[in-house]
Amino acid sequence: MGFFLQLLLAIIFLGAGGAAGYFIQRKITLTNEANNRNQGRQIIENALVEAEQLKKEALLQSKEKAYQVKQTLDLEIKADRDELKEERAQVQLKRDNLKREWDSYDRKISELQKTEKDLVLSREEYQRKHQQADELVAQRTRELSFLAGITAEEAKNTLISSLESEARMEAAKSLVRIENEMKMEADRRAKKILALAICRYAGDYVADRTVSIVPLPNDEMKGRIIGREGRNIRALEAATGIDIIIDDTPEAVVLSGFNPVRREVARLALEQLISDGRIHPGRIEEVVDKVSRDLEISMREEGEQATFDVGAHGVHVEIIKLIGRLKYRTSYGQNILQHSLEVAFLCGIMAAELGIDVKMAKRAGLLHDIGKAVDHEVEGSHAIIGRDIARKYGESEEVVYAIGAHHEDLPPKSVLDVLVQAADALSGARPGARKEMLQSYVKRLEDLEAIANGFEGVEKSYAIQAGRDLRIIVDSNKIKEEEAALLSRDIARSIQEKLTYPGQIRVTVIRETRAVEYAK
Repeated sequence: MGFFLQLLLAIIFLGAGGAAGYFIQRKITLTNEANNRNQGRQIIENALVEAEQLKKEALLQSKEKAYQVKQTLDLEIKADRDELKEERAQVQLKRDNLKREWDSYDRKISELQKTEKDLVLSREEYQRKHQQADELVAQRTRELSFLAGITAEEAKNTLISSLESEARMEAAKSLVRIENEMKMEADRRAKKILALAICRYAGDYVADRTVSIVPLPNDEMKGRIIGREGRNIRALEAATGIDIIIDDTPEAVVLSGFNPVRREVARLALEQLISDGRIHPGRIEEVVDKVSRDLEISMREEGEQATFDVGAHGVHVEIIKLIGRLKYRTSYGQNILQHSLEVAFLCGIMAAELGIDVKMAKRAGLLHDIGKAVDHEVEGSHAIIGRDIARKYGESEEVVYAIGAHHEDLPPKSVLDVLVQAADALSGARPGARKEMLQSYVKRLEDLEAIANGFEGVEKSYAIQAGRDLRIIVDSNKIKEEEAALLSRDIARSIQEKLTYPGQIRVTVIRETRAVEYAK
């Protein structure tokens, strides 16, 4: 009984607790729902407020943008109105000007019509008076013809002949007077220009020598240059064509030869050999070949420097090489490169005084003796050779003709031709500039070599010992041993027939066979 009571009480308490829990949970749930509704309402209200604020801001921005657009449109409309007003003003101004011009045109037409009427009346009056004058002249002519006994045509011819004779006489007198005055003025101006050119150009002159001296570190070096049984000195003379004189002069060797290019090659080669210390035939040929190539480069640089000095641009490279070769060419003892530069500067000075193209005058002066660089290789006058070279390498026709005419091989046609002739004469006629004997000497040596080179089988020929010794190197494949003596006799006989020379000339034919092998 007690157990059931306790169980009943327990069930009652559990039911009461569940009901109380339910009601508590229910209250909490209702409270949360109320809070959620309040929060949602607050969010909606905040959203509505924010939306209203955004709406106001958007409306304000749209109004501000509309205002800016309105301001821009107002400015554009005002600018268009101003421009339209200005155009209207210009149109009105043009209209007024056109009206004034039209009124002026009407007045001018009226005046022109009036002038035309006056001109017609004047022409009619002139024709009437001219007719009366013709009738009067005809009447007087008939009267004069009757009194003189000649016709009017004969009288007119007589008068014309008389007037023509008097006019010819006066013209002849005036022509002689003007010609004399022109000659006097031309002579005076020519002398003035030449004197001015000579005074303004004061070029140095150094006489060329036909010998070069190479200093030695000691006298023992002479023996090394000579070599065993003279093989070194023979190899050097054969390779350069220069006579090497080793005498009692202390610590010096003399190089003698008419060709300055060969002499310079020999000098430079000997200096290198002395500096190097290795002196033997093979080394000599190697050094001479190298020095020859270096000298070619040096001559090209000399040509470039010469063209730069006179301001001659665009000169062909082959002509520049020929200009450089002129440094080692002489004419009557005068260095041709220095002479060409003098002629160029003198031409420029005189051209400036005469008012003609100075650059062209300098160019023609520099190139006028270019033919002398190859005149020993090409037949003909050096002026004509130079003309052909200049034309071949694209020089202007004025410069080409001036080169060909500077020794009157061609008749002068322009002032430039005469200028080059005058400048050439000025440079060559200066005291001490040229020596006739040296030129004749060089010409004789060149003729000796030319005669020897004309024989078949001759490779090289060198006139040394002031032309008293002619050494000839022949091709051993073309000239046999027994033919060498016959060749020397034939060359000597040809020299006797073609040249005039003092004393005697020894002709030496050199034929040698070389065997070369390399150790590897």
